[in-house]
Amino acid sequence: MYKLKTSKSVRKRFKILSGCKVLRRRSCRNHLLQKKASKRKQKLRKVLLVSQVDLLNFKFKIPYIY
Repeated sequence: MYKLKTSKSVRKRFKILSGCKVLRRRSCRNHLLQKKASKRKQKLRKVLLVSQVDLLNFKFKIPYIY
């Protein structure tokens, strides 16, 4: 059987923890920051875990982490 390719863009955007947990950044933090409130930008700074539903799609992008 041939090797499965790892998606390089996914590998750069997500951080993999032990126990099959994956960290992701929040969206809406790239541009147009001037009109967003500082409290809102502060909350967007935090990192979240990827939900269990999205982990199924994630397994196909990075096949050899499990």
